[in-house]
Amino acid sequence: MAGALKRFIPLFDRVLIQKAEAITKTSSGILIPEKSVAKVNTGTVVAIGAGARTENGTTVPPAVAVGDEVMLPEFGGTKVLLEEKEYFLYRDSDLLAKLKNE
Repeated sequence: MAGALKRFIPLFDRVLIQKAEAITKTSSGILIPEKSVAKVNTGTVVAIGAGARTENGTTVPPAVAVGDEVMLPEFGGTKVLLEEKEYFLYRDSDLLAKLKNE
């Protein structure tokens, strides 16, 4: 990780996500038109906050860790530009699922 991304630490239960790239070319080399490209709803966790706070002051840790692949909601998230790359900031509770590697 480079400088600005290393220093970026989300607050509370926020999670910084780098969305997966849309597939624009088939395995045989055929280019897929922009209109036919499926919307990307997965991403990789890049940074996480310490967790949400309860009413009595205890911290509930996030359900994901750095490096996890997650499923994202269709809408939402806050766009963040760091080192000319696009990332999205979500609350831990907004993430739909954690995807397992097989």
